Amino acid sequence: MKLKKLLSVFIAAGLVFTAAGCGSKSSSNEPADFVAGVSLDKPLKVDKEAGTVTVLTKVNGKYFNEPTRHNSVEQSGTNGAKSVFTAYVKPEDFYNALIEIGAKPGENMTMNNATTTHVEGTPIKVEVTWKGAGRNYDINEVVKDSNGKQINFRFGGNLAMAKEKNTGCLSCLDSCPVGIISNDAYTYGAVETRKEVKFTGIDNVLPEDGTYIATIYSIKK
Repeated sequence: MKLKKLLSVFIAAGLVFTAAGCGSKSSSNEPADFVAGVSLDKPLKVDKEAGTVTVLTKVNGKYFNEPTRHNSVEQSGTNGAKSVFTAYVKPEDFYNALIEIGAKPGENMTMNNATTTHVEGTPIKVEVTWKGAGRNYDINEVVKDSNGKQINFRFGGNLAMAKEKNTGCLSCLDSCPVGIISNDAYTYGAVETRKEVKFTGIDNVLPEDGTYIATIYSIKK
């Protein structure tokens, strides 16, 4: 009787080990580019009920150490390699997705007034997450403003200019007449021309260079 019980325990333990092994295998086989419901095959997800726009993005470790005014740029744009986060969704699709969740563009920026004008439009909350992150991180937890100011994105709009310039810019870290959303804390030229501020990715929070992440946009309450 004791031998029978002992055999039962070993069999049960073996089944648990097998199940755990299968679970690990399945998890490890999930594509690296699949994060929070987006992937290279489907890089954009609009959830009207939740009020979110999710974009597949990749970490660009170059900007852990070098400053940039570009937060997220679509990979094929002329600024595609100049941002903290490389995106896989074009500005037009991103613009339309924000419209779908009820955001309204400010449309107050032009090339002529850019250096003296703060972007307007619906305030946009930006978060990022990745495999193993455990939660969503606010943009201010992963991108550093050297002056300690909060990044405050607004839906500037600028679709016509985005198409004309073909920079690929989704989000800029100073007010911008080209980027779809941009940071109203600074006017255009604050980073590159006037050197008022430096923006860098926070390397001890973000995952390593080349890691796929999901960037989640919503209307800031």
